Order: sequence, then C-alpha cells, then structure tokens
Amino acid sequence: MEEKSWLVIVGGTRRLGLALAKLLAKKHNLVLTSSKLRQTGQGEDELSALSICSEVRHFLWDAFDPKLLVKIMTDIGTLRGEGAAIHGAVIAAGAFPLAPVGSWDSNSLMQTWQLNLSFPLLVVQSLAPHLEDGSCIHILLDACIHRPFLKRLPYSAAKSGMASMVGGLAQALAPKIRVVGHAIGTLLPDEGSNIEFLKGQSLLNCLGKPEDLCKAIEFAASSDYLTGEIITLDGGWHWT
Repeated sequence: MEEKSWLVIVGGTRRLGLALAKLLAKKHNLVLTSSKLRQTGQGEDELSALSICSEVRHFLWDAFDPKLLVKIMTDIGTLRGEGAAIHGAVIAAGAFPLAPVGSWDSNSLMQTWQLNLSFPLLVVQSLAPHLEDGSCIHILLDACIHRPFLKRLPYSAAKSGMASMVGGLAQALAPKIRVVGHAIGTLLPDEGSNIEFLKGQSLLNCLGKPEDLCKAIEFAASSDYLTGEIITLDGGWHWT
C-alpha cells in the first residue's frame, strides 16, 4: 500500500477545519493545529476516529505566542526528522467577530487582524521551507472579499488583506510551492441560524457543505498549472 503524504491543517481541530480533516484523512496523514489545549473529552471522539484511518499529530500554535515561530519550526522539524514528507497545508484558522462601526478599539482591531492576517502569513512563511516540491498551500478566505460584511468590517478587511497576498505569495514561493485562495460562503452555519434566510442569500438558494470545499482543495492540489488564484465558492452570494 502506498504511504500517505502529510497535510497540515491549521485550525484543524474545530468546526470547518475538523470537518475538512475528516474528509481529507482518507488520503492523507494529518497535522492538526489548534491555539489551545482541548478540554478533557472535547473532540476526542472525532480525533480518535481520524486516527483509525490515518496517522494524526496535534500541535499547539497560538497566534499570540511570542515564541510562535520557534514553536512552528521545532514541531515541523521534529516531524520531518521522523521522515514525514509534507505535501501541502490548509490555513483554516481565524476568528469571525461581530464588530459594527462604533464598537472598535485598538485592542479588538489588533486581535482580529492578528488572528486573520498576521498569523496566517507567519504560518505560511514558516511552513513553506518544509514542504515538498509541487506542494500547494490553500488559504481559506471569505466571500466577503467581494462584498464586505458591514457588521464585521475589521474581519472583512483582514480577509481582503490576506486575499491580496495570495498572488504575491505565489510569486515569492514559485516554482517550488503553489498558493491558492478559497473564498467561501456559508458552509457550516452557527447553531440557531436562520437557514432559510441564509439559503435565500445565494443565487442557488442553498448552503454549501464542507464536501464542496474539500473538492475545491483536491482540485487545486492536483492542478499543477494553477497558482496565485482565488476560487470563490459561495453559491453566487456575492452577486446578489
């Protein structure tokens, strides 16, 4: 049996990141990162299930840790020292704070931008030297890069900033590494959300699923001539 390659999913222990991990574990061994230790029992069943079909490692990468870069280099260096060949990364970590005009202060703005812009850039910088030739880095963005959320403008600004980096990162890391952005709509609505309202916000009158994003990631990973582009997966929301 062919040995599975390794894939890093930053933010891979909760919500969308975990949903992707469950799907991608069929073809990859996984490095899943989180910003803090899980509470006892939290997510253990899901992670145990992943371990049945793939090898899984869990690293703690806190966006606010002053020693973050050293931590990433140490963890990835250890994995590579064990013979693991890392063939890609999905940057899924971030925060989605409600922040209408009038509620901002320096601390909240810096926190939002640290989680959604500075942290992903630092992770990409740290991971790139350790990826195999031909690897693809997938950066999860948001369809708000096309149409900002008025009640979440700091978040929208961070995602737009990250989107503007996709082409630049592709140029900086070529030809060894490819970089693709994924601007996503609603795939995992919060509990209690008005599902019918959310469906009506898209041209297709439906919500997406993690499986839709997984297909886009697999397409980009297998498309050796694709880099520097952003794939929008929002059911046409930004055209409504």
